[in-house]
Amino acid sequence: MSNDQEMNDEYWREKLTDEEFYICRQKGTEPAFSGQYCHETAAGSYLCRCCREPVFHSSNKYDSGSGWASFYQPVNSDTVTEYSDPSYGMDRIETICANCGSHLGHVFNDGPEPTGLRYCTNSVSLLLEKE
Repeated sequence: MSNDQEMNDEYWREKLTDEEFYICRQKGTEPAFSGQYCHETAAGSYLCRCCREPVFHSSNKYDSGSGWASFYQPVNSDTVTEYSDPSYGMDRIETICANCGSHLGHVFNDGPEPTGLRYCTNSVSLLLEKE
């Protein structure tokens, strides 16, 4: 995928539904407890919806009670990039797919061991490839 495609709204509008485009490319958030993977327990890899690169694995998923799919770590340190997100008067850390720049969600410091992190992720940003 070229850098032009990564940044081109027209390209992504053709590939994604309106909801997917809003969440993945415009940094939207799905309503709590509405995502298809919020309570998913099947084993497998969670792929970025846009580029299909693995970003999380079910072995690192847990029920945070937050209403979003939650993981305590990504597949590896190179798959998810983090940025400061001061929107809505909050100081949060946004998570995006390191490969294509798709918005995944946010990471918080209230997760379980061994990392203490909660990667709070929109189901719309993911595709589960079951094992």
